[in-house]
Amino acid sequence: QVQLVESGGGSVQAGGSLRLSCASSGNIYRTYCMAWFRQAPGKEREVVADMVTGVGAATYGDSVKGRFTISKDNAETPLYLQMNGLQAEDTAMYYCAAHVYYGGVCRESQYFYWGQGTQVTVSS
Repeated sequence: QVQLVESGGGSVQAGGSLRLSCASSGNIYRTYCMAWFRQAPGKEREVVADMVTGVGAATYGDSVKGRFTISKDNAETPLYLQMNGLQAEDTAMYYCAAHVYYGGVCRESQYFYWGQGTQVTVSS
């Protein structure tokens, strides 16, 4: 069991930055796929970025490449999403998610643990 709690959302003007945090508790000393998802009203949920803990290799959605960075230093530190150059289109509820990593790639359908979400609003 893993519990995830996001924080760091808020309102910012276009071009600004925010850093989201996802604190994890429970069985944290395993290797996980961890990801940030977002969902805007009337739109489907999309993967923003993901990574395998302890490995560090990350992947990003096309719309955020070069602007967002996902990171996690070790099992005891939060998962972060540094968001720079924010645009109105980034406005959404952002969720942290995790699933146990068994090898291969991280698969969206396998995310089992979810946080409650944190709202990001970007005004133009």
